[in-house]
Amino acid sequence: MDPMTTSRRTFLRLTAGGVAAAGLAACGTSGPQSSGSGTGGAATGGATYWFLTGQPQQAIREAQVKRFNDANSGSQIKSTEFQNDAFKQKIKTAIGAGEGPTLIWGWGGGGLKSYVDANQVEDLTSWFGENAALKESIFPSAFGAATVNGKIYAMPVETTTPIVLYYNKRAFEKVGAQPPQSWGDIMDLVPKFNDQNIAPFSLGGQSRWTNMMWLEFLFDRIGGSEVFQNIFDGKANGWSDPSALQALDEMQKLIKANGFIKGFSSITADSNADQALLYTGKAAMMLHGAWTYGSMKADGKDFVTGGHLGYMNFPPVDGGKGDPTDTVGNPGQYLSISSKASQAEKDTAKKFLASNTLDDASIDAWVKSGNIPVVKSAKDKLASITDKNDAEWLKFIYDTSANAKSFAQSWDQALPPTQAETLLDNIAKLFQLSISPQQFADSMNAVIGK
Repeated sequence: MDPMTTSRRTFLRLTAGGVAAAGLAACGTSGPQSSGSGTGGAATGGATYWFLTGQPQQAIREAQVKRFNDANSGSQIKSTEFQNDAFKQKIKTAIGAGEGPTLIWGWGGGGLKSYVDANQVEDLTSWFGENAALKESIFPSAFGAATVNGKIYAMPVETTTPIVLYYNKRAFEKVGAQPPQSWGDIMDLVPKFNDQNIAPFSLGGQSRWTNMMWLEFLFDRIGGSEVFQNIFDGKANGWSDPSALQALDEMQKLIKANGFIKGFSSITADSNADQALLYTGKAAMMLHGAWTYGSMKADGKDFVTGGHLGYMNFPPVDGGKGDPTDTVGNPGQYLSISSKASQAEKDTAKKFLASNTLDDASIDAWVKSGNIPVVKSAKDKLASITDKNDAEWLKFIYDTSANAKSFAQSWDQALPPTQAETLLDNIAKLFQLSISPQQFADSMNAVIGK
């Protein structure tokens, strides 16, 4: 499965447990399958590592384990591979019973916080202090979803996938306008496109999480990254922050101004219909994940290959407190170490983290698969991309991720499952204009901490 044509449904399939796989749904074989060498166990300093089947991620992870085992005959890692659903069920049950693998693969955020609250994962803060060069090599923004109560409980690994504001250059040429540089510009563009029978924005609103991306950026651009951080930290009435209420109000202003395609609440993102509206010119802009680039290139005829696709980070809001370099989405994947493992197993796991997860061979492999790994040195690999459009795109993703002051994890990943489901329900109602900003905030405040 090509990671550059992955949908968000496959990308974030395993949300409930805080774990997911990029481009893995419906790939691979039924698990589990064991690989790697060594017997495992404390006696030999062995460690266990569970991850998911599906290409190219599976092959890259397998190669990491093989390189480690080849170089460390006395401290082997035994890996076991699972399909999505089997992994989801097994990992939660095993960790809950204190019998999880030494290395715990996941998405950080709410899933990681649940492990921390249950004392199931190691505090890696001092270890990163001892391995300062390793920490320095990783995008600083990737550590947000690895951090709970100011301490680091996971190492950012693998790839980064921000949310991007896409636009159709031909649509802008048709109305004689430039891409928006501010929220005010966005509101000014709405009537210009509507007058030409072009929807200002495509949106697969039935999927709900597509709407959420708008709020993630507006909360940040208006109030700064601390607004959602307070909610994540469980601050009472965090959703009633004045900046949050302003963001909710601005959102409804755009909806009332017919900023979105007519009937957006019945369009699903999984069908890629929202992308088709953009590349066929029926919509001028679209806020969506970086994973949509590949499918638009594959399905949009000359839209990408002809240079008609434009993209940018979400613009600032006039008078807002947020840093315009901030982004949202999927800052990385994360590896934690089980607190229940033996000291020998923990030592092996730490050696693997330091030497084989973000080594040069891994960085090469991720870039060749069409992804940007979470390390600064990935920039040096981009020269190997021969396709001009792909090279420019990957440089944009690199710059967005590397330069972000804050890279907020998607809210439905960052929050515990109960809060996340209530959030998605209320977002749908907010976009349908059936509840007010204050009603949204009151409903969400009621589930903080649950």
